[in-house]
Amino acid sequence: MTAEELRRWLKVFIQRFFGNQFKRSCLPDGPKVGTIALSPRGDWRMPSDASPAAWLAELAANVPAD
Repeated sequence: MTAEELRRWLKVFIQRFFGNQFKRSCLPDGPKVGTIALSPRGDWRMPSDASPAAWLAELAANVPAD
């Protein structure tokens, strides 16, 4: 796999991941209350309105184009 292919597919993944985040959010964004987590996958909560701009900038800066 070339660096250009890697860059292209990472960009597609980042855009799709952030673009579909609202589908993974069952509740409105809010603060965590308490210390017990019932989810087996962890307790990190990504906001449904997060922007991929920082991730795409990091990708552009660190994955060289051919």
